[in-house]
Amino acid sequence: MNPFYEHRQVVTFADTNVVGNVYFTHYFEWQGRCRERFLADQAPEVLQELTRDLALVTADCACEFFAELYALDEVSIRMSLGGIEANRVTMEFHYYRLGAGPALLVARGRQTIACMRRDSGGALHPTEIPGPLRRALDPYRPVPAA
Repeated sequence: MNPFYEHRQVVTFADTNVVGNVYFTHYFEWQGRCRERFLADQAPEVLQELTRDLALVTADCACEFFAELYALDEVSIRMSLGGIEANRVTMEFHYYRLGAGPALLVARGRQTIACMRRDSGGALHPTEIPGPLRRALDPYRPVPAA
């Protein structure tokens, strides 16, 4: 199994700015899209809980940029588990341009989510990471250095 969950997509003209490259906010949207596809593919039970009282609240988000992406580029967004602490999960994202030759790392990001539950009044309270989410993330843990 890969040490990462992969989501691929083609950059659209709507993803680009007037200069022609991908506008930086789209990388954050793609983190969310990759995370949602991961949940649908690997932990659909969590999606069911999201329709009830579970909330996955983004607590932190960042991205570093190394190269540009343009319309019609194919991009591979590779998500891995950065860490788990209490009710928080940190995911790491690596964005690669695909095409002729080896994949090129164009950006690297991370996102930390907090697992929360809504009470009957709608207020959010920290909760433990749901078991199905923990199990789905387990194969994507960082490989310890030898």
